[in-house]
Amino acid sequence: MNIQNAKIYGLDNAIKCSKYPMSIDIENCNSDITDTTRALGRCKQGSGEDNYLKGVIVQFDLTFSIKAWIEAERYHFLDFISSQSTMHKIVKMDIMKQCNEYVDPRNIAVLKEKVCIYNSIEEKDSEEAKKAFLECVYNIPAGFEMTAGMTTNYQQLKTIYYQRRYHRLPEWKAFCKWIEGMPKFKELILGGN
Repeated sequence: MNIQNAKIYGLDNAIKCSKYPMSIDIENCNSDITDTTRALGRCKQGSGEDNYLKGVIVQFDLTFSIKAWIEAERYHFLDFISSQSTMHKIVKMDIMKQCNEYVDPRNIAVLKEKVCIYNSIEEKDSEEAKKAFLECVYNIPAGFEMTAGMTTNYQQLKTIYYQRRYHRLPEWKAFCKWIEGMPKFKELILGGN
């Protein structure tokens, strides 16, 4: 798991907006964290009281294994901006470099052999090439890692954090550790400073 190019937008504004429901003059609302702001951020997921966290937009490049990506796709609010494509580039990728430490070297060897066979076929529109390409794609191991640009928000990261922090895949634990380190995340959501 690797995260790069993380950017956070709207944190101070979201904190200010969390004060609107109890304000008559919103001009007096500021981005200071109050007990109420903390209480709203720590409310039960799905209650709606933490909606102001939607205003904290987070964008980043995430490298996950195919196994972790399959699980990440259940979060409809973790939006893919764009991602690497095995359909476009599997026959050009460095297979060894793309696989994590848990992939059996025998699986890597099989995929490399399939890629070599495909690359040796001159007529890429032939039935032989089409079959060879599918053998490449369908033999990619679950530990094959790919990078995608993602966008989400603090409310959704809160959900992911509470659902995945004790997950069996080390990638999820590392991702949750990264979430903990986001600006003001602990203070607003987890109860720490």
